[in-house]
Amino acid sequence: MTHVVVEADGGSRGNPGPAGFGAVVRDAATGEVLREVAAGIGVASNNVAEYRGLIAGLEAALDIGADEVDVRMDSLLVVNHMSNKWKVKHEAMRPLASQAAGLVRRFRRVDFTHVPREHNKHADRLANEAMDDAAAGREWARRTEVPQPEPRQSAQRTSKNYGWTAPTGTATTMWLLRHGETPLSVEKRFSGRGDPALTDRGVAQAKAAAHRLAEHTIAAVISSPLRRAMQTAQAVADALGVKVVVEDGFVETDFGAWEGLTFAEVRSRWPDQMSAWLASPDVAPTDGEPFSETFERVRRARESVVAGYAGSTVVIVSHVTPIKVLVREALEAPSQVLYRLHLDTASLSLVDWWNDGPAVVRLFNDTSHLGNDLLTHGR
Repeated sequence: MTHVVVEADGGSRGNPGPAGFGAVVRDAATGEVLREVAAGIGVASNNVAEYRGLIAGLEAALDIGADEVDVRMDSLLVVNHMSNKWKVKHEAMRPLASQAAGLVRRFRRVDFTHVPREHNKHADRLANEAMDDAAAGREWARRTEVPQPEPRQSAQRTSKNYGWTAPTGTATTMWLLRHGETPLSVEKRFSGRGDPALTDRGVAQAKAAAHRLAEHTIAAVISSPLRRAMQTAQAVADALGVKVVVEDGFVETDFGAWEGLTFAEVRSRWPDQMSAWLASPDVAPTDGEPFSETFERVRRARESVVAGYAGSTVVIVSHVTPIKVLVREALEAPSQVLYRLHLDTASLSLVDWWNDGPAVVRLFNDTSHLGNDLLTHGR
């Protein structure tokens, strides 16, 4: 367990005007500086800069493996927002507050304390350095050397460098099947926790995927609890002669107020929130779920399946986001890879999970089992 103190600050010369933030992470026991971060952020208000400083400080604390954080800031607004004493009333603050709250949830404990400005001089200096550097047309550069701890790697993503040497033992193999077509996928609308049924084409797609998977020895068909996934899973299970096992962890991300809307409609109604959502996995749609929470529950579900069906081959019937998350985890790729992957309805991907080496992606978004009349490119 690592206990740190995050001191964060932000400023704007004009409010709004040229702005920047600074944050320092200290060892809570010794006061030793573990990390400094700062940046100019263009034209913004003081409050936006303060939030950006908090977010940068929390990200730095996560990066070095902190579990418990004491946040100290001279922004009464941010401290009271994050302590749930004040409601976030300003529209521009909500995406930032949501992003910060998502980061907070990733720690064991985070406490917020309002401190006088004179007790936050280090972070204030960093913010001013960042604004000075931005005014001079250069990126902020650390003025003094600070020991930089190695970034944290989760146990699931720490592995030996095997190079070209294959891992030994037996892999747990997962066929990842996206559900068949629904009315929302045809119209490329956000489809999270809503529960549309498959279209007639979607039913035919599910049967085509089932026919292909019946050629393999499958130990189990494991499905998201949503109807579109269950219909697809049942078609596969019927072809294999097995029962469907429900795993809640493979349910689609909750898109909240965005459910049923197109990407363009969401951007029109919530432009700032959409931009923040695309920039960070810790930002959630209104009343929805951030991708960072999806990452965690999918990881837990994947670990449960690997433990329960070690060395076997299983079919996971799920949705766009959970399947992309599984592929991302196998590749040890950054979160932004989710926006660079496309999955067709009823497509198949294939991943081997090795207990003594890295995972191997063997297939992605394969639709060769679907005839031309069954292909669709909806979301």
